[in-house]
Amino acid sequence: MSDPVIPPASKTFPAPADAQARRRIAPVICYPTDSLPPAPLELYARARKGAQKTGEWVAQPRDASAFRVPAGSFFRITCVEGPQVGDLNLWSADMSERFYSGKTRALHGTHLGVGNRMWSSFPSLRPMATMVADTLAWYGADEFGGRVHDVIGTRCDPHTHHLLSGGQYHHCCHSNLTRAVVAETGLPVDQAATLVHDVLNVFMCTGFTRDTGQYFMKASPVRPGDYVEFFAEIDLVGALSACPGGDCGSEHSSDTAPCHPLLIERFTPDAAALSGWSSPARNGYDGTHGL
Repeated sequence: MSDPVIPPASKTFPAPADAQARRRIAPVICYPTDSLPPAPLELYARARKGAQKTGEWVAQPRDASAFRVPAGSFFRITCVEGPQVGDLNLWSADMSERFYSGKTRALHGTHLGVGNRMWSSFPSLRPMATMVADTLAWYGADEFGGRVHDVIGTRCDPHTHHLLSGGQYHHCCHSNLTRAVVAETGLPVDQAATLVHDVLNVFMCTGFTRDTGQYFMKASPVRPGDYVEFFAEIDLVGALSACPGGDCGSEHSSDTAPCHPLLIERFTPDAAALSGWSSPARNGYDGTHGL
């Protein structure tokens, strides 16, 4: 275990005499998940064996594609030509629920793996999709603290790009996802843009620096043929952006980084294969907030 990072002394706010003792206090997990019903991965695996391919979409480089997956089906995201990361948004079929990356992070951690779920926004707060397969599960954590499939980053966007550079850029993931929502729903661009939300960064390798605590990215370990697969817990609309940063080894919001398409496939099992399974109900909180 590496030594703790200790900030320099401050003349204005010097460290107290018991500073080290305070630092040594053991952490407590904020949201213990022991009471959550585990994902029935064996059931999903049996259903997946007989599932038939029922749909295919391609997120082109520096662009995005929307797709639909009914509850009880699977969807797979595959790297097909070269190292490429993708930004994934999910909504309920009526667009009233969206993926809640912050609560998913609080429940499962900064990066998702097999058995972890993508949770929906309040007030529903229920599983939207469960990760059931990941060919990059071998990666684990590297020496820098990097892991894959994060729910830390928000998505590259034109607003931050303009803030930092003054430029107008329309092929960042927020804009790509906005165009995909417009194409899928017919909504005006200003309304569609408000539906785009924080993402699951599929295949992206990220972490936090030890010295400054800054969010970092590094070249993704993904290679052609690698994939991640999910089981749809509810009827879903999805959108996936093939990030303009390519493998995100150097930059994002870029027209120069090598970029590649990402393949999205839907697989539908026989209904009998999911006997006993039902789509999760919306959260049972009564919504009165003490009033």
